[in-house]
Amino acid sequence: MRVAIGADHAGYLLKQELIPSLQALGDVVLDLGTDSTAPVDYPDIAAAVGHAVAEGRAERGVLICGSGVGASVAANKLPGIRAGLCHDTYSSHQGVEHDYMNVLVLGSRVIGVELARELVRTFLNARFSHEPRHERRLGKIRALEERERHAP
Repeated sequence: MRVAIGADHAGYLLKQELIPSLQALGDVVLDLGTDSTAPVDYPDIAAAVGHAVAEGRAERGVLICGSGVGASVAANKLPGIRAGLCHDTYSSHQGVEHDYMNVLVLGSRVIGVELARELVRTFLNARFSHEPRHERRLGKIRALEERERHAP
């Protein structure tokens, strides 16, 4: 799978730990920054990862900031992005299976490296269920995005 990954300065070290883990699983990793612990703004990184997923350059995305909240808020502003902040394995797979989540957001100041690896692995192995109730709800999300795109 092709995975876009990005982090702000608070998530940089965790991102650097996750990249080799992804590569070991056979994933192709598109590293969209940042490249150090020097301060950067998480909306810029969220936009880079979100656009990579929305444009099809990556199948899924992983975003990391200090709490995960800011990156999640920013990523969800992009049409076609369904980002979820997950700090437990149930949410990381259920978000894909039920909500077609395509970006996993992690808080580097909230979880450790081993849990982050497990969450990413669970997220990437999950598949959308295509059950009618989930398809219906996804359709409503897409309709919301479309209305907002054309709102005055």
